[in-house]
Amino acid sequence: MDRHRCGWCEGDSLYESYHDHEWGVPVKDDPTLFEFLVLETFQAGLSWITVLKKRENFRNAFDHFDYKKISNYDQSKIDELLSNPGIIRNKLKVYATISNAQAFMEIQQEFGSFTTYVWQFVNGRPVVNQWENYKDAPATTPLSDTISKDLKKRGFKFVGSTVIYAFMQAIGMVNDHETSCFRYHEV
Repeated sequence: MDRHRCGWCEGDSLYESYHDHEWGVPVKDDPTLFEFLVLETFQAGLSWITVLKKRENFRNAFDHFDYKKISNYDQSKIDELLSNPGIIRNKLKVYATISNAQAFMEIQQEFGSFTTYVWQFVNGRPVVNQWENYKDAPATTPLSDTISKDLKKRGFKFVGSTVIYAFMQAIGMVNDHETSCFRYHEV
């Protein structure tokens, strides 16, 4: 069966699989939210496919995105990460991931979960957009600006509005599937 997909993912089986099964599906569990936050942080300035191809390497290198472990990484673990050719070896992003894990747990302490914190911005329900072409979707919105500012105020790094909007798309806070995409009504 030939189904229409969003144009950004066509032609690459890894991209298509991610699009078909994950992108835009509402995520409401803290471990998965943290994983996407880490991946979006490393994606800053790069293409998503670059990160997607290295996702399993990231998962292994970062202890399956266990934020409790990551929050306690020491210099030897940092050195190990920075010498790992399977991930994006950006010193600032590695350090940001550690401090973001710490800030993530502070939010959990305050709100009971990161899920509760982040989904409050959309009253627990995805914003459903109506883009005919994925190129019409914005890189940022006033809402991603607000969330970005709040996260920065709480000590997060590499969480600019563009990164946060991509995060919102990935975790289904916004449905930015093209209206003709078979996933548009499914998510």
